[in-house]
Amino acid sequence: MARPNFGGFGGANMQQLMRQAQKMQQQMTEMQEQLDQKEYEAASGGGMVTVKVSGKRELTEIAINPQVVDPDDVEMLEDLIKAAVNEALRKGEEAREAAMGKMAPGMGGLF
Repeated sequence: MARPNFGGFGGANMQQLMRQAQKMQQQMTEMQEQLDQKEYEAASGGGMVTVKVSGKRELTEIAINPQVVDPDDVEMLEDLIKAAVNEALRKGEEAREAAMGKMAPGMGGLF
């Protein structure tokens, strides 16, 4: 029976490529788990609002300085919260992209 032609890849080379792919997939899974465990913090309004988000992109903590709570200006407080949450999420995403970029430099925007 004739063996399939893989464009110059012998059977041993194909097995080696498969092992490397499996190893890389395992490393990426481990890295994903590590990134999910991390926490990112950001503040807005000079520290009047601080938030923490998890590597899973979930808001885990919010702290609001009572001085910033003005019943006549709820919109400002909402803006401060949005700014802090978005910055924390941005930090997490940058860390994720940097970690994945180290893992697979040629796959830039894939993650």
